[in-house]
Amino acid sequence: MNANLESLYKIAQKPSRTIIGLMSGTSLDGLDVALCEISGSGENTEVKLIQFETVAYSEDIKSEIRTVFAKQTIDFQKLVLLNEWIGVLHATIILDCLKRWLISTDKIDLIASHGQTVFHAPKILHQQEKFPNATLQIGDGDHIAVKTGIITISDFRQKHLAAGGEGAPLAVYGDYFLFGKKGKNRIMLNMGGIANFTFLPSSMSPEEVFVTDTGTANTLIDVFTKLYFPDKSYDKDAEIAKKGTINPSLLNALKSNEFFQKPYPKTTGPELFNIEYVKKVQTESNTENITIQDLLATLTRFSAETIASAIRSTIDNTTYPIESFTIYMSGGGAHNPLLVQWLKELLPCNFSRTDDLGISGDAKEAILFAILANETVSGGNSDFGIRKGIPSVSMGKISFPS
Repeated sequence: MNANLESLYKIAQKPSRTIIGLMSGTSLDGLDVALCEISGSGENTEVKLIQFETVAYSEDIKSEIRTVFAKQTIDFQKLVLLNEWIGVLHATIILDCLKRWLISTDKIDLIASHGQTVFHAPKILHQQEKFPNATLQIGDGDHIAVKTGIITISDFRQKHLAAGGEGAPLAVYGDYFLFGKKGKNRIMLNMGGIANFTFLPSSMSPEEVFVTDTGTANTLIDVFTKLYFPDKSYDKDAEIAKKGTINPSLLNALKSNEFFQKPYPKTTGPELFNIEYVKKVQTESNTENITIQDLLATLTRFSAETIASAIRSTIDNTTYPIESFTIYMSGGGAHNPLLVQWLKELLPCNFSRTDDLGISGDAKEAILFAILANETVSGGNSDFGIRKGIPSVSMGKISFPS
């Protein structure tokens, strides 16, 4: 047997595996690095978070990624170069973290790398009949494996696409394994650049589990904060938005996009919701001259209303009373007090954070990719049925260090 395959086989047979989960989202803040100890698989998965750190991207790194990020026309050579460069960068970050944590690489079984999304193109957005759903994450797994000496599993979204999904949101698998509980109605709401949620009904029936993007969470708030206040990367504690007033004309125009009329589940990204989108809508609604405070207040309300609408619509299509649900928040939006306040006003649910279930909301997505890697090597028995959005597949491509 090939030595690499033998090593992987031994890892799969272990009672628990030490896995580093990596996540870098559309906000481009940095790389989340979660060192996890995972035992079991599927519904029997148990996770212990050993270490977690978000390593901020420098302005140079952000600038390089933005040259290809969510753009239809790019320098193709730059994309190719960045694929390798980000792989090496992420590997370097891992090694630096392990050095700080005083942990040697031979103690790590696997790396689970999400990669850096540069373009998300589900058919509902590209609308080209002959082409399927598509997405692209860069940061080559082979480079990570070779530089760290650790088996790396990456490119998770492609199998999801191949099996008929849109490549997102993938949180459903980990959410179901970790947070689903018989007798408890739960919504796992993640508010990163884009907002998504997993519907976990008290039945714990996999075929009732539901996941979808809702639209924006932080992406528009962040980009306009940065545009008007170059020294700020986001509206901390909604300090700017709180000084503004919601503009009804702009809000209604923002919500008029056909994305919000399309059936669930669906996915989206900054390819649609970006500066150009807002400026076009402002022109159409004659709101180009509103203050940045009013703009950020309106964009925050836009996120709150579209999230709440998607959650209410999903629950209303079931027999479960909406008041019986607890919404567990995670992601950067969970730290935005104005966004959270408005969600609480719009939805008659209980609100909490994933931290209250023993999983850090900031680390959650990196942990979920570690869980997907664990499933790649030791799971694959969970059946979510045959339906749009949640194919029952094992995801991830395996890169060996030699």
